Amino acid sequence: MTNIPFRIDPNPSDMKPASMVEVEAFTTDDHTELNRTHYINEAETTYSGVWECAPTHEVIDAYPVHELMTIVSGKITVTHADGTAEHLVAGDSFFIPKGKKMVWEITETLRKIYMITE
Repeated sequence: MTNIPFRIDPNPSDMKPASMVEVEAFTTDDHTELNRTHYINEAETTYSGVWECAPTHEVIDAYPVHELMTIVSGKITVTHADGTAEHLVAGDSFFIPKGKKMVWEITETLRKIYMITE
């Protein structure tokens, strides 16, 4: 990781395996999950980078962080607690507040730039 706070390369060549998603959440035989953290503050409460993940389906009772994302490639459907679904694709930016209940379904391998704060 580097502390470059200005430019986040959306296609870094040095992404590493990640394990934020439970194996049971993957919906295909592809269990690829990669991450490249570009920035972490000293308190380790704010960070940004690029994350990629194969198709998944997760019911999230309370999103663990505040997160702003921009989709670089792929597709995701976020279904809110009231049943309203949002279909998001490359170029879309969205924010999920900490504690939000939802269904997170990656329908096509997703690559996103993220900014997280706890």
